[in-house]
Amino acid sequence: MEMKMKTKTINFPTGNNFSAVVCLNANLPDKFVFDMVAHLPLLVADGAANNILALGLEPTKVIGDMDSLLNNNQLRIPQEKLLIIPDQETNDFEKILQYCIHNNYQDLLIFGFHGGELEHTLNNWSVLKKYCKQLNLCIFDNNRYGIPISEPVELFVNVGEIISLIPQPMVRLRTHNLEWELNNEVLELGKREGARNVAVGEHLTLEVLEGELLLFINHRLPIAPVFSSPF
Repeated sequence: MEMKMKTKTINFPTGNNFSAVVCLNANLPDKFVFDMVAHLPLLVADGAANNILALGLEPTKVIGDMDSLLNNNQLRIPQEKLLIIPDQETNDFEKILQYCIHNNYQDLLIFGFHGGELEHTLNNWSVLKKYCKQLNLCIFDNNRYGIPISEPVELFVNVGEIISLIPQPMVRLRTHNLEWELNNEVLELGKREGARNVAVGEHLTLEVLEGELLLFINHRLPIAPVFSSPF
């Protein structure tokens, strides 16, 4: 008899906030999106600070080696808000995540994950994979959430909602309530992907048997996902 795997539940309870917003130096959302999470600490990569200031926003902390921060903008930011880390072995995204670990920011909303030079996006993806088991990371892009998943989960979605399952780099799983179900099947980069599936029921189950994936769903701003352990 096959043993049923314990499944966590992803909820989006009203009033549940992210710990902080991480802002990277790529495609950023419009200012009204920032306004939805204006009560949260804004942790900004040094290059992104140029665009943040142009939007009229004030960063809580600017982190990086400051190689991309324009001199006139650096003069506008109080010294105590600059965290200069010259280390060239880590990019600014990783520097910010390390800062979050040390300062107990656990649930992070990420803006500017991709855009600009492709190698930056791919490098950010590698950093995301490196830290997704230490922190609760949620990408916001083009009105979508991207959430790393490495264990069985269930969540409520809208019927007809586009659900994408992108392997990192491989995942074997079963699904329930998708138009194109997977039954102990493998998704793997370079072989088979799982983009643009469709929810056919409100109760979506992803039984991850092996590996990891990025789950893409419609955003729930300003609400953060909560992973509830099974009883």
